[in-house]
Amino acid sequence: MGVYVSVRGWLECDEKQLVAVEQVLASHADDHYFDGWSTPRRQINWTRYIFYGADIRASALDWFAEQIREIARIPASDDDGDLVRGLFLVGHEVDGTSEWQVREGRLFITSAGADRHYLDG
Repeated sequence: MGVYVSVRGWLECDEKQLVAVEQVLASHADDHYFDGWSTPRRQINWTRYIFYGADIRASALDWFAEQIREIARIPASDDDGDLVRGLFLVGHEVDGTSEWQVREGRLFITSAGADRHYLDG
């Protein structure tokens, strides 16, 4: 049957960065796990949000991580210097839950704290 990973989280960016994020996502589109990505029906105010939620095979985790790393490298689009940022919880059936932080132009992966164990299935 295989090992599954529960991926859920979001990214935050501005309107110009959202265009670049959508380009990265489109370049990684497949006929299955890509459908876990979603955006609000209508973005409200200035921060743009992109969400992901799906149970994927552990073998697809590299596919997901590469997208996140590319997105993290999207440059700031104005003088305030804000980069794309976000947070994902990745619940692995065998290895437990990790926290993926998107910040400072990079992806940081750490073990999720005990306060996140209520999300383990």
